Amino acid sequence: MKPRFVRSPVALLAASMLAMPLALSPVVTTPAHAWRIVFDPSNYAQNVLTAARTLEQINHQITSLQNEATMLMNQAKNLASLPFSSLQTLQQNVQRTQQLLTQAQNIAFDVQRIDQAFQQQYGNVSMSATDQQLVADARSRWQNTVGGLQDAMRVQAGVVGNIDTNRTQMSELVNRSQGATGALQATQAGNQLLALQSQQLSDLVALLAANGRAGALTEAERTAAAEQGREQRRRFLTPGSGYQPGNAQMFNGN
Repeated sequence: MKPRFVRSPVALLAASMLAMPLALSPVVTTPAHAWRIVFDPSNYAQNVLTAARTLEQINHQITSLQNEATMLMNQAKNLASLPFSSLQTLQQNVQRTQQLLTQAQNIAFDVQRIDQAFQQQYGNVSMSATDQQLVADARSRWQNTVGGLQDAMRVQAGVVGNIDTNRTQMSELVNRSQGATGALQATQAGNQLLALQSQQLSDLVALLAANGRAGALTEAERTAAAEQGREQRRRFLTPGSGYQPGNAQMFNGN
């Protein structure tokens, strides 16, 4: 009979500890004071210089963007249109003066009508015209002269009436020009001032035309009257058809 071995708990624990692998041995750590920090002054200076240059470039870019923004704003101001127009008022003034000229009495501002009127009324006096016809022609010429003088005075009144409107427009345009925010507004205000001057010049031309017409009709009437007077004098002095002497009786034949 073989002998039996009884293993105690203590022997089993010791055998287990001896059988543990070496991988489970304790890990040895490096203490914190074992790390070393290395400072490179030349590398630090180079980094600082690079950062400064980068910052300078950024500042240049910001300044450039600001300049471009200012330029765009100035361009927008220069391209801004003038919020005022006097064209309609000026056109109305010109139309009123033109209407006064088209309302000319008897002889209008038309070349063909003027030629016809002068051939019929201001030409040579017809030798065969009756005395009644001579008187009617003289009266027609007088009416033309009076009508021309009246037309000239009406045009003068219309031009004077435009003065107050022109003064208001001129004041407004000058204020707009002085307060212009850009080149376009100043140019447009200047153009409208030139248009105002053109309208005033057209009024002046109309006034000169009306006055000249009245003066021409007066001179034409005077010339025609002189020609008609010569014809009437010739008829008066022609024997047999002019003045016939006769006996005159005064104081009841005494």
